[in-house]
Amino acid sequence: MGASIKAYLREIQLAHAPGNATEHTYRPAFKVLVESLGKNIAATNEPKRVACGAPDFIVARKGTPVGFIECKDIGVSLDGVEKTDQLKRYFASLENLILTDYIEFRYYVRGEQTMDVKLARIDDKGKVKLLLGSDKQLAAMFDTFFAAKPVAINTPMELASRMANIAKVIRDAIEKAFSIEGGSGTLHSEYESFRITILGDITPTQFADMYAQTVCYGMFSARVNVPDHQAENFTREHAAYDLPRTNPFLREIFDYIAGTKLDTSIVWAVDLLAEMLRCCEMNAILKEFGKATRQEDPVVHFYESFLAAYDPKMRKSRGVYYTPEPVVSFIVRSIDAILKKGLSSHKVGENA
Repeated sequence: MGASIKAYLREIQLAHAPGNATEHTYRPAFKVLVESLGKNIAATNEPKRVACGAPDFIVARKGTPVGFIECKDIGVSLDGVEKTDQLKRYFASLENLILTDYIEFRYYVRGEQTMDVKLARIDDKGKVKLLLGSDKQLAAMFDTFFAAKPVAINTPMELASRMANIAKVIRDAIEKAFSIEGGSGTLHSEYESFRITILGDITPTQFADMYAQTVCYGMFSARVNVPDHQAENFTREHAAYDLPRTNPFLREIFDYIAGTKLDTSIVWAVDLLAEMLRCCEMNAILKEFGKATRQEDPVVHFYESFLAAYDPKMRKSRGVYYTPEPVVSFIVRSIDAILKKGLSSHKVGENA
């Protein structure tokens, strides 16, 4: 393990010596280092995903997300980076995160820094020098990082807060992806379909917001339908099948924008949401929403808490406060009929 760290520093030295290296220059060597420090570990860096707001590296073990790593160029102040909006969003939504300038490593659990390792220093001649004992400290940090487990959520307010933070990440990623892709891209196609069939004056920003809320709320609805003792295999891919059939509007919308057509730029964030929901104690969460008596729909009731955490101003402007289930059911059925009629008319127009 010490050998892999020394090999990493040699690669850093070679890349740094010419004086024209950037943050991206060191990524191949860093990927090799991370994967060498744990068993069955894959550290993935995808430029498109990063451009849409994802951390630089998503670390997984056998396909299951373990944590995230954000990299900055050597010499960049990590104190300053911690104060940026980007890192504040990560602290709020990512439980297991490492921030590094390739020389110093800071480890955060649920937004709180727990470890800091300065692996090396750069001397006056530009030489990268390993600090005594720091290789063992770094190995210990990554052992802790790889072994981290999601904290089980068991209260409605905590779940609403965590879901809202991830929804904001998804919203920002969709908005960035929309601006990057061409007019014939998947998101533009979905945007036009929604503009024509549902909301004629919807803006790209509103579309990103709607997309994020629908994905998050659809995932929650699907998880409610899965008993805790069967939640081990709850995934993004299967969530559409777990949605309640009593909510046809949500099933139709969620299947359209969050099923097989889910934009690749946000897959990482939805997987993160699925993992969080998989580990939550849904039985305990639903107690406050009348699940035990079956007199209220917890999915409908929970939306007030979610939106209050996600965007309090939107909650007030839309008048989203708890509405008795019979009324909501009537509204949902009505909207579903309107939606189907609109889609049918659109198809007829296309064939005319």
